[in-house]
Amino acid sequence: MHADQIIRGAEIIDGTGAPRRRGDVAITDDRIVATGPLDHWTAGREIEAHGRIVAPGFIDPHVHHDAALFTQPDMEFMTNQGVTTVINGNCGFSIAPVKRPENLPEQLRMIAERPDLVFGTYGEYHARIAAEPPAVNAACLIGQSTLRANALDDLSKPATRAELHVMAALLDEALGEGAIGVSTGPFYPPSRASTTEELIELGRVAQRHGKLYVTHMRDEGDRVVEALEETFEVGRQSCCGVHVSHHKCAGLANHGMSETTLKMIDDFIADHDGGLDTTPWVASSTILNSGRHKQATRVIVAESEPYPEMAGRDLDDIARQWNTDLDGAMERLLPATGIFFIMAEEDVQRILSYDRTIICSDGIPTGKHPHPRVWGTFPRVLGHYARDVGLFSLETAVKRMTSMPADRFGLGGRGRIAVGAFADLVIFDAATIREGATFDNPIRPATGIDRVFVNGTEVFAFGQKTGARPGRPLTQTAPTQVV
Repeated sequence: MHADQIIRGAEIIDGTGAPRRRGDVAITDDRIVATGPLDHWTAGREIEAHGRIVAPGFIDPHVHHDAALFTQPDMEFMTNQGVTTVINGNCGFSIAPVKRPENLPEQLRMIAERPDLVFGTYGEYHARIAAEPPAVNAACLIGQSTLRANALDDLSKPATRAELHVMAALLDEALGEGAIGVSTGPFYPPSRASTTEELIELGRVAQRHGKLYVTHMRDEGDRVVEALEETFEVGRQSCCGVHVSHHKCAGLANHGMSETTLKMIDDFIADHDGGLDTTPWVASSTILNSGRHKQATRVIVAESEPYPEMAGRDLDDIARQWNTDLDGAMERLLPATGIFFIMAEEDVQRILSYDRTIICSDGIPTGKHPHPRVWGTFPRVLGHYARDVGLFSLETAVKRMTSMPADRFGLGGRGRIAVGAFADLVIFDAATIREGATFDNPIRPATGIDRVFVNGTEVFAFGQKTGARPGRPLTQTAPTQVV
């Protein structure tokens, strides 16, 4: 038997959570054609991987790389850490469908840095990815705030029935064109005035297509319990599967609250379709004027449009330099993004350990000083939390990055090493893998990642991007509840 490529002698972690096994992986074109002892196989290219792990390429279910697919198509901040598929359009913000580009919310303008990077329909966005492929695969959710900006003149008000009808029609069209679900963001000003009924109606549209309702909930701090209750009500009333984005308990007053929130999620999942993802960091990142600075023990400015030289500086230091308070400094820096130290390590570990949790980065790749999660999330889980802390096995960590997000978001053929699956693969050293990115130096590649393949093509090798861009726009097969 002959293949295009064979990875020889690796420890195979197949993404299902099963124990690793020694073997080979054969690839022809974009698919895995055989695994196991393949001594009788030949190949045009043989890759020696003794002493290394070969795993499915990691799937990041929560990013804001919607426009970066075109502005940074090599996607090195993803491939350097083994990520082969991303899901965009999160937190209620997607760059399609945009019918009124003059009405874009500030948050969406930060994702789409140029006016040519928004699309009138999801179909146009999908076609652009296919025509100008990036290095990674990409799927997309449709954002509530984007829909509101199309339908409402005043985003500070609840949608009328007529406006909600416009939103629902646009969502229905986009889901029919291949978007994989709806994302909501009632935490953010463009959607803060939305009612629970608006959220339910969007969930009903998603449910008719068999797709998920994914949410940056209305609150992740003092009212996190009420926000979870609202999310569950949306799921019950719409009969739609719900997925909680980047679950956290923010602010000193809420440290330890994850014991309560995870019990609530467990109770809901017992008889409803629910899920969640999280990041392995005690700091979050979002727009600087989100209110997070009032909950944080430290704030780093990630990006400031009027004062780009302040990127990487502590907000405290800037306020002292300008002889003002935090609010005054923040106002001068806007529009801007920040990094907010708002979580407790005990909550981070408890949520990571929860058996339904999927790993995400929530990365925003713009600016001079992004959160280190943009470059280092997945190696941090594999190196720090799995190997060093011993929070879970390497097999479990890989499962949370591969088959679990693939199943949850209906990405058929991804997330497993199996015959017939797409050859999205990562080869890494379990003994040395770790994030290189830090809060002081956030744009640094990971260590321990040898090679990364997307659809059978090598996109990253030993610290360098290859320049290959074999990524594809992905649509959904059928999402399943992760068990």
